[in-house]
Amino acid sequence: MITLKPRPLSAATFAPYGHVVSMPAAPDRIYFGNLIENRRPGVGLGLSCSRVIGVALPCRLTLFERHEFSAQAFLPMENTRYLVTVCPDDGQGRPDPVRAEAFIAAPDQGVVYAAGTWHHPMTALSPEGRFTVVMWANNDAADEELVPLELAMQVGLPD
Repeated sequence: MITLKPRPLSAATFAPYGHVVSMPAAPDRIYFGNLIENRRPGVGLGLSCSRVIGVALPCRLTLFERHEFSAQAFLPMENTRYLVTVCPDDGQGRPDPVRAEAFIAAPDQGVVYAAGTWHHPMTALSPEGRFTVVMWANNDAADEELVPLELAMQVGLPD
């Protein structure tokens, strides 16, 4: 069984996988620029909402997914802590769970997974989580790739 120890999410630690967007500390507006990368011409920018039931740590991981042609942003719509679990590619187009990392996101942080980043589906650490999701999508099989885990894997309690 692989057990990951989650760390607090920060822009520096998450940089290999994408971007962290945070709310301003005081009333203000922050511009993040063009973070929602698109690698396919003629594809529309999609906006959706996702509601997930929360879990407690430790929790088991079941699969990794990626969106090879689009970045994907998750922005919490309420006061939700959530788990962000990512891993690099194994060099053969599959996730490498042995090198996975887990982060705990604060309620005022959103994540933008870079195009092609392997990640576990959204996991709320509150009773439930509600998120706005932004992603380029063509509503075909190329939008999303799902790979079930062959190794037993979980995210444990933070230090």
